[in-house]
Amino acid sequence: MKQEPIASSSPPCMLAERHRDIIWHEPAPESHALLSGLSHCFGIHLSNDSDNPQQRFVSELGGLFQKCRVDAETDLERHNRPWGNVYLIQHGVLRLFRESLAGKVAIHHFFTEGDLIWPVFGRSRTSRNTLCLTAVTPATLWVADFSAFRAAVQAQGDGAWEKFAIVLTEEVAELTSMREFRKQTMPAQERYRLLLDEYPELIKRVPDNQLASWLGVVPATFSRLKKASGNGRSSG
Repeated sequence: MKQEPIASSSPPCMLAERHRDIIWHEPAPESHALLSGLSHCFGIHLSNDSDNPQQRFVSELGGLFQKCRVDAETDLERHNRPWGNVYLIQHGVLRLFRESLAGKVAIHHFFTEGDLIWPVFGRSRTSRNTLCLTAVTPATLWVADFSAFRAAVQAQGDGAWEKFAIVLTEEVAELTSMREFRKQTMPAQERYRLLLDEYPELIKRVPDNQLASWLGVVPATFSRLKKASGNGRSSG
């Protein structure tokens, strides 16, 4: 029996015709992602009230940032150079690490969407900087000069910079000390299980050799841990 052709009245066709039953909204400007990210980092609720001091502060801060897109493995900050910028991630993964003269790498942290990254430690802002920041995946970033960013926050007075800075400083210190504690007291298998539980999104997006370095094991050990856990994701 011959089948009747199926009518092509799908939603895409309705969209093409701008159907009257569909409510149309103007697309949000690109800066909306930036302002939303900044407001979240500072604990500020965005509003449409242009007279609100906090709203003006976020808008003025947003004016310091420029949007850029980078490929995977693009170096953003390198050791022996002052760390110069602030980065807000709209999309992608970045890694923070140190690299020895012999080329050995110690990965300290991975940053993902919504994270604001800046030179937490005073030494990082000088030529004695030992930290590097590199894109793990292709990334869309908002970038601002660190000195201008800090000056804008300081201009709010009442210890605004110190209050903002202490939050990330304490978070980095806590994460670093906990990871070191786990390396000293937990077997690699247990640390790998915690990695799966706490950072499932990184398992899917970060190459195995980088995860191995972060976990504190050699790539061969990481491969054995992955196979033993039944996680069959291919190595990067």
